[in-house]
Amino acid sequence: MEFLSKNLEETAKIAFDFGKNLKPSNNSATIVGLYGELGSGKTTFMKYLAENFGVKETIQSPTFVIMKFYNIAENFSFSGFEKLVHIDAYRIEKEEEILNLGWQEIIADPKNLICVEWPEKIEGIMPSHIVIKFEHEGENQRKISIA
Repeated sequence: MEFLSKNLEETAKIAFDFGKNLKPSNNSATIVGLYGELGSGKTTFMKYLAENFGVKETIQSPTFVIMKFYNIAENFSFSGFEKLVHIDAYRIEKEEEILNLGWQEIIADPKNLICVEWPEKIEGIMPSHIVIKFEHEGENQRKISIA
């Protein structure tokens, strides 16, 4: 599916609709790869997705800490997810860096919803995942493709 977002409100709606339709798998984490250039909307989408699950903390790209964990609010437990894991692989030079952060354990837990910015940096260890691509379509417009 492709969407053209002309403003933050439209991006918020796309993230909301995407999030409300996500369901955990039975045997591993649900993983979403967020692909796109710098400034294309990955972190903004992530912010709205987190809001959908009742996350109250400010969502910023974890560029320097690599990975952040957020508890999904109890009143959003209907989703089946308990943790939202936000990973920014932009600064990763070797996939072992992510492996050393407990990657195998994180992706094994079906109650985790994992969103990875710059997944192409760790493509050798990325399991099957939902692909969301962000593209600039003018100064304030973004094309968001979900596959």
